[in-house]
Amino acid sequence: MAIFSVYVVNKAGGLIYQLDSYAPRAEAEKTFSYPLDLLLKLHDERVLVAFGQRDGIRVGHAVLAINGMDVNGKYTADGKEVLEYLGNPANYPVSIRFGRPRLTSNEKLMLASMFHSLFAIGSQLSPEQGSSGIEMLETDTFKLHCYQTLTGIKFVVLADPRQAGIDSLLRKIYEIYSDFTLFTQPSWTLGPSWCGCFVGGRKQLCWLHKSLQPPRRLCSNCSAWQWC
Repeated sequence: MAIFSVYVVNKAGGLIYQLDSYAPRAEAEKTFSYPLDLLLKLHDERVLVAFGQRDGIRVGHAVLAINGMDVNGKYTADGKEVLEYLGNPANYPVSIRFGRPRLTSNEKLMLASMFHSLFAIGSQLSPEQGSSGIEMLETDTFKLHCYQTLTGIKFVVLADPRQAGIDSLLRKIYEIYSDFTLFTQPSWTLGPSWCGCFVGGRKQLCWLHKSLQPPRRLCSNCSAWQWC
């Protein structure tokens, strides 16, 4: 059981905070000799399989790792360009791990806006007035939980279908968010480029779900430890 993602969406449908706390699952790993019998292409700063579906490797899968070294976008962890590395015969044989790619920042912004619209449609479809909108969506692999405040801010958590205590987690996130906006940054206004160090209450979140453990770093906007 796990928490997959956390989203905070403002009343206009803009994404103002997002956290992923899971790694993409590897679908297939295979050792290749030169020349590579797959066609790879660069799309949205990711190296994807364009042709050559085989052995569990499917069109649309992304290159996740090369020789056990993680790939971040179009570069390996040591800064080598993936397509250039795979185009050099001297680097073979090579082991490549494939899987579903992470969402890009633009895709997350678009999905947050789409959910905002879907939430509004759900409220309008209600046969009774005063509908709370979408509170939960369930699939066979995850559940989406949403908590909307009186001011229209939506807190969304994607979690394992078996995960318990999500309502408490949503309200704890809201509590930390409120503490930040009302007491730490009283002049802060809603928008996509806000200072994110309201999540300085990470210890409280981890007390509920230890899967939420992003790295600690210094906030560039207010010189405070963002995850402290």
